[in-house]
Amino acid sequence: MSYIDGFVIAVPTANKDKFEEHAKLGDSVFMDLGALRIMECWGDDVSDGKVTDFRKAVQAKDDETVVFSWIEWPDKETRDKAMATMMDWMNNPEKTDPRMDPEKNPMPFDGTRLIYGGFAPLVELNSNTEA
Repeated sequence: MSYIDGFVIAVPTANKDKFEEHAKLGDSVFMDLGALRIMECWGDDVSDGKVTDFRKAVQAKDDETVVFSWIEWPDKETRDKAMATMMDWMNNPEKTDPRMDPEKNPMPFDGTRLIYGGFAPLVELNSNTEA
């Protein structure tokens, strides 16, 4: 069964193009490590909640947009192997894929406010209609 990594990030609205470039370059690494699909979604209709919401979760400022992203993996084993490779790169910078080098592909957002987690799908509905 597939496995999902989910992310919520506050990105300065002025950095939308930079974020898109950063994501395209960095996400290609995850694809090379076995990801099936990656979605980077720019906040378009993100409501303020009374108790909590996406903006509060990442402490988004007025000049920031919430980005909701996910990576779909074929299974948890593939994801765990990819994450082990990433951790190895972090611990051995000389091995780092250049696409993940912060000098060459800096994060255009405050990474300390990024929230993420791994999720095992519970319910999946698909529409496989043909035209």
